[in-house]
Amino acid sequence: MKEKVRVILPYIIIIVTVLFIKAFIVTPIKVNGESMQPTLHEGDIMILNETAYYFSEPKRFDIVVVNMPNEYLIKRVIGLPGEHIEYIDNILYVDGKKVKENFKHGKTENFNIEKLGSTTIPDNCYLVLGDNRENSLDSRELGFIKEEQLLGKTSLIILPFNRVGKAY
Repeated sequence: MKEKVRVILPYIIIIVTVLFIKAFIVTPIKVNGESMQPTLHEGDIMILNETAYYFSEPKRFDIVVVNMPNEYLIKRVIGLPGEHIEYIDNILYVDGKKVKENFKHGKTENFNIEKLGSTTIPDNCYLVLGDNRENSLDSRELGFIKEEQLLGKTSLIILPFNRVGKAY
């Protein structure tokens, strides 16, 4: 009996470890829809790092997974707490200063967060947008996203194989 336990114990430890990692640290997530094109494509499988924000705050341009009542949304962080965000002629302005977006995205119609009822992004909230600005359900319609709605950060595409790598 001891010999059987000795043989299967390493496998049990491996299975428990893998289940723990999948449940609490990293999870595969599938891109649904076109709201993050051209960066992400429908059907891409990515790794969600659920611990990314345990030790640091979300940063501008992070790709995040947002927990909404009936679905998960993959979006990009554009505005941080305390900031005033606006787009004028497809250019991002943060607190009145032009900020270069170093990723491809669709045309952003003129937008000011005052349309969301505030002059600055509230504490513990974020402004998130899809990269496909013309076809994205995001903060422009949903409002500010609370920090607790952010399930984590994602940037690594693992499938399909021809798209494996870091998403920017």
